Amino acid sequence: MAALTASDAKIEANKAPIQTIHLRLAGGVQGVGFRPHVYRIATQLGIDGWVRNQRGEVEILASGQSDTIELFLRLLIDTAPTTASPQIIHRQTIELPATSFSGFSIIDSSQNEHTNIHLPLDLDCCQHCLDELNDPHNRRYRYPFISCTQCGPRYTAITQLPYDRINTNMNEFPPCARCEKEYNDPNDRRFHAEAIACAECGPQLTFVEKENQYSDNRAVLQQTHAALLAGKIVAVKGIGGYHLLCAADNDGAIARLRARKGRPDKPLAVMFSNLDAARHELIVDEVAAALLCDRSHPIVLCQKRAETSLSSLIAAGLNHIGALLPYSPLHHLILSDFDKPLIATSANISGEPVLTEADEAETRLSDIADAFLHHNRSITHTADDSLFQVIKQRPRPVRPGRGHAPLELSLPFTVDRPLLAVGGQMKNIIALAWDERIVISPHIGELKSPRTAELFKQTIESLQSHYHVIAEDVVCDAHPNYYSHRWANTCGLKLTQVYHHHAHASALGGEYNLQGNSLIFTWDGAGLGTDDTLWGGEALLGRPGQWQRVATLRPFLLPGGERAAREPWRCAAALCWQAGEQWDVHPQAALLYHAWQKGINAPQTSSIGRLFDGAASLLGLIDHATFDGQAAMLLQAAAAGERLATTVNPSQGPAKKCCATRAVLPQHARSHPL
Repeated sequence: MAALTASDAKIEANKAPIQTIHLRLAGGVQGVGFRPHVYRIATQLGIDGWVRNQRGEVEILASGQSDTIELFLRLLIDTAPTTASPQIIHRQTIELPATSFSGFSIIDSSQNEHTNIHLPLDLDCCQHCLDELNDPHNRRYRYPFISCTQCGPRYTAITQLPYDRINTNMNEFPPCARCEKEYNDPNDRRFHAEAIACAECGPQLTFVEKENQYSDNRAVLQQTHAALLAGKIVAVKGIGGYHLLCAADNDGAIARLRARKGRPDKPLAVMFSNLDAARHELIVDEVAAALLCDRSHPIVLCQKRAETSLSSLIAAGLNHIGALLPYSPLHHLILSDFDKPLIATSANISGEPVLTEADEAETRLSDIADAFLHHNRSITHTADDSLFQVIKQRPRPVRPGRGHAPLELSLPFTVDRPLLAVGGQMKNIIALAWDERIVISPHIGELKSPRTAELFKQTIESLQSHYHVIAEDVVCDAHPNYYSHRWANTCGLKLTQVYHHHAHASALGGEYNLQGNSLIFTWDGAGLGTDDTLWGGEALLGRPGQWQRVATLRPFLLPGGERAAREPWRCAAALCWQAGEQWDVHPQAALLYHAWQKGINAPQTSSIGRLFDGAASLLGLIDHATFDGQAAMLLQAAAAGERLATTVNPSQGPAKKCCATRAVLPQHARSHPL
């Protein structure tokens, strides 16, 4: 908080009556240095009383001249820390003897039963801490876990609220005498910084490469630098889980990473040391730059420059790369030492949650990583990086994660009974709603593995536990084969099933606050429709709870069912056959055609996603996809003006020839990218 001016602090003595007020503030008031902020204002104004945390809120008792109290209230909000978003939700004048207080203090937190809880989100390393990190004369010079009241892990570190050290994973590290002194000094910027630590008392690094192990922080960073310089793949424990790092200009290292991880084509994120370094390789407009520099530091999709030193294997056939900037002190140290961009992809087995434990990482990643950089601060909640795309100069979230979730929103209506919504099968997230609030979880993933299913259940339990809300009703997708559907049917709560595209339409209606009936186009891959077919190219008329399908993409039979999403050539064949055209360019075409004619394992669909897949195959872009959405992404890149080639997708070999192979899309397609 900026120091008060003389005019602000000058209150006419003995003219205004003494007033004592009780306040409760909600919103973003925990994990953001709000209590020290309150303390400093109160002591500068000569106000007596106290401030404390309680579950999800900050409680204040303040006594002083009435004019001073009004100034105090104004400054609480107007000069709040930039990471805070306080709201005064309760104000009461109370009668207390004038001798009840002497000075102002921060007192022990309360464990009351208020449920107006707001979980603090993880924050990047602030500039003050970065300056200290790089100052050889500072006692926290190059300490990888430097933090203060304005930065550091929050959600990934919390075990329960209130946000006090005892309720975080930092409780494992008792502060040394010097950290304790800073914590208790009102003039120190680490006054009541719950994650305070230093090299003497805080978390430490460990580097493991085969039989060699290093535990000194300086040696660990040197070994990490040497491994990356040698083209090795290093698994690095971060704030919300492990990343796999390697040089972003090293084709050999990236090829090994792809082969070992079984990720032949899916784009890889690149971490740059700063915004200028990102702009050297990518086209970063103002909106993307603001996102990259946001305190959440998400991954942002940015267009590649024609001339770049980055490996072509990062995002083959695509014209965008996911970029992010370092957000933890450890990232800053690694990037500063290496002085070149690094691949930073989630350290997991394909389709599973990111790993968080050292032993598990070494066991499950032993065939992928050459070395491991661990630290001994536990991770309470897994959090993958958030992902954003700029569309029409607006940032749009693709994946909510670290720094953005749990996402707390206000509803325009009141929920009668606490409600749990458990999402779909792919890209799963859950939501918890009560009163006029809704909380959306971080990205969970595809519910096809036992580990992801376990994370799904853990997230449901932890959100209810943190917010002290027990769901009474549950909403699920109507598709009976979804794991989330099966879980909802056995959880014992009152169940409501919602059709996939009705949910899409209702979400758009809520996002844009549409009133009355609306016509909404819901286009995606596939979801169960009211007629038990797979929808995906629909026009729905109505309002939430009252949708009517008034138009649809012409349906076609999908040979092989779900396999067609991974084998776009099947979609190409189906589109040709449906249109009465011959298609026999695949060895299995004749056999598949007979099955398709009889409707054997060929469900009907109106999916726009499968239409895009078929178009990509017919253009010679792809026949076999190795990740969800790959065909559509290649088609979008081609529509943006890139030349189509038979080797766009290196892992597949030459694409099947067709009349469009090696052609350039017509001008009207290039001017209207998908």
